[in-house]
Amino acid sequence: MRFVLWKAGGKPLDHDVPIHVVTEPSQLPVEFLNPSAAKELIIGFDCEGVNLCRHGALCIMQLAFPDAIYLVDAIEGGESLIKACKPALESSYITKVIHDCKRDSEALYFQFGIKLHNVVDTQIAYSLIEEQEGRTRLPGDYISFVGLLADPRYCGISYLEKEEVRVLLRQDPMFWTYRPLSEMMIRAAADDVRFLLCIYYKMMEKLNERSLWYLAVRGALYSRCFCINENNYADWPDIPPIPDNLTIEDNAPEEEILYVLDVPPGKMGRVIGRRGASILSIKQSCNAEIFFGGAKGPPDKAFIIGPVKQVRKAEAMLKGKMVDIY
Repeated sequence: MRFVLWKAGGKPLDHDVPIHVVTEPSQLPVEFLNPSAAKELIIGFDCEGVNLCRHGALCIMQLAFPDAIYLVDAIEGGESLIKACKPALESSYITKVIHDCKRDSEALYFQFGIKLHNVVDTQIAYSLIEEQEGRTRLPGDYISFVGLLADPRYCGISYLEKEEVRVLLRQDPMFWTYRPLSEMMIRAAADDVRFLLCIYYKMMEKLNERSLWYLAVRGALYSRCFCINENNYADWPDIPPIPDNLTIEDNAPEEEILYVLDVPPGKMGRVIGRRGASILSIKQSCNAEIFFGGAKGPPDKAFIIGPVKQVRKAEAMLKGKMVDIY
C-alpha cells in the first residue's frame, strides 16, 4: 500500500511512500536500529493500543521516515520487537516527532522499560508558536491532532477518518488487537504519522531560539510526566540546561521542572471542583500546566510542569484546596 506525502521545507516528501508492516527487527532500517551521530534521523512517531497507558496494551508503533512508513506490530512481533527499538527511542541522535507524547511514553516505560527521549511534541510546539505570535490560549486548551492538521499554516487538511476510527474504538476498544491488520487499520495508523514531518519542518521555521529551548525542556518533562517511579526520575536523561546565550538576556527564562503532588484519598473532587471550577481557577492564576492521571491513572496524583516559581505557586494553591475547613 502506498500514500503520497506533501513536500515540506524543501524535503523530498512529495513522492509515493510505501507502508511496511513490521514483525521482525530486520525489517526496520539499520540506521534506526543502530543510532549514530554520523547518521542523525528525524522521524514521525506514534503508538496505538487498547486504552493506551501503563496498563493498556501497546499494539502498534508507527514510524514515519521521509521515504517510508513502518508499522511496528507489537502483537505479532512481541516484546522482543519493541525492545529492539529501545536504543532508537532512547537515542539523542534520533528526533521523534509526536503529538502529545505523555501516554505513549508511559506505555513504553511501564510495558517495555523504554525511556522515550529527544521528542519534539507538536502539541507543545503549537502552543509556543501561538505565544510567540501574541495569541493566548485558555488554560487546558490544547490543540488536537485533527485540529493541527486542519490548520492551513501546517497542513490544511480534514481528517474525517479519524472520527470514524474513534467511533469504532468506542464500539470495540479491542480494535487495534485484531489480526491480520485490515486496510482501514493500516491506513488509519499510517495517517497518524504521515504528515508529522511536514508539520515539523514548518514549525521549525517559526520557532525562535528561546522557544526551541522550551520545546526541548517541555518535551523531556512531558515524556516522563506519567512515568512516576520510586527514584524520582533519576534513571531518566538530564533536562536540557538553559543555553548560555539566553541567560544573558534581560528576560532570561527560568528553569522548568516537573513536580508530582500526592492527593490524599477523597480530596481529588475538592481539588478539581464542581464542573472543574477549582482547577480552572488555579490554572488561570499560574503559568504552569497541571495534569491528572484520571481513569487511566495514577489516580491520586497531580503533575505540575512549568517555571519553578509558578510550579510552587500551583502546588500551594492545590494543597490549599485539600485543607479541611470546619
